[in-house]
Amino acid sequence: MLLGQLVSVVTLVSIENFRKKRRKVRRFPYTPAVPMDVGEDELTIYSYGEDLFAHMLEAIDGASEVIHFETYIWKADEVGQRFKDALIRAAARGVQVNVVWDEFANLVVPRRFLRMPGSLNVMRHPAIPVPWSPKSWGRDHRKLLVVDRKVGFIGGYNIGSLYATGWRDTHARIVGPGVSELENAFIDFWNLHVKRRRLKKLPDDLRRSWISKIRVHRNMPKLRVFPIRNMYLEAIDRATERIWLTHAYLIPDDDLVNALRDAVQRGADVRIIVPAQSNHVVADWLSRGYYDDLLRSGIRLFLYRGAMVHSKTATIDGTWATIGTANLDRLSLRGNYEVNLEILDENISRQMEEIFEVDLRNTYELSLEEWRTRSWVAKGTELLLSPWRPIF
Repeated sequence: MLLGQLVSVVTLVSIENFRKKRRKVRRFPYTPAVPMDVGEDELTIYSYGEDLFAHMLEAIDGASEVIHFETYIWKADEVGQRFKDALIRAAARGVQVNVVWDEFANLVVPRRFLRMPGSLNVMRHPAIPVPWSPKSWGRDHRKLLVVDRKVGFIGGYNIGSLYATGWRDTHARIVGPGVSELENAFIDFWNLHVKRRRLKKLPDDLRRSWISKIRVHRNMPKLRVFPIRNMYLEAIDRATERIWLTHAYLIPDDDLVNALRDAVQRGADVRIIVPAQSNHVVADWLSRGYYDDLLRSGIRLFLYRGAMVHSKTATIDGTWATIGTANLDRLSLRGNYEVNLEILDENISRQMEEIFEVDLRNTYELSLEEWRTRSWVAKGTELLLSPWRPIF
């Protein structure tokens, strides 16, 4: 069986790599980024990378005190170089620049690109964890930027030219006191991992509000803390009208599937947008193993066409929303370092619903009848790979 699984994976990856070389970047509909007031903060939601990157670089170029920059993937292309140059310029004018990236996610990135000058404080999350220490196994899947304690960015966008125009993702910018929550997330991660590196701890003297419409939830594998999964389960359990999810990789555990099924039985309209083809072909096949159960339960699935949808978002009952880095899979919810915003605001929820409806224009709905007519080869491959689902 293991040999069959390995042969299937190699075959799928080879076919997908061939297709990627021939695949063209296509335009897709997106929603303009409009700032909105949320309590004492201003929140802007981005669904197009070029707009987001322009504002991130503008914030870096305007920094005068401190920059915290954290990413999962950092490509050595035009966009990646622009971010590198901007951070180096900031350090040259006296700004404290703290940078974190995940080494495993960037194994294919040229080493010369990832060599940073000594003016930057750099923390590389190790590609190979300590084998006998499971607490160190989590990947740093977070994407954060905090500048001068005034503006913060969080979401699904990695750094690279493809993500600027070729991927449909979602990111948020916070301006106001809520930025301290993002900065605290960065500082806690930095100080937790700084002990064995030639780096200094960052001061943890932030003043954070007890009451806010915007909350930050952080998965911290080293501390065995995974609140984002519980955040989703609690929100889904409250739903009475609609649950609209957009996710790059849909490999939910039984509790999440049951919670969504229960919501349908309460009369909620449950819709999920996923890629028709994602950038990880094995994840696609593992995800498809859940489609029959989800569709039979009355959960509606919409497949995004022509581009990779990489968002990790949800909006429920026109009241609750989340934007962040965590996918609905075990790696994100029980394994990786992740950060999600939880937003309780009707205006933001309404805007998230509008974004969802725009995305729906670029999807087609998968019916149970259509799904059951797929080939026996496809069904057999899904069954063969099914034992891998608990890993992902």
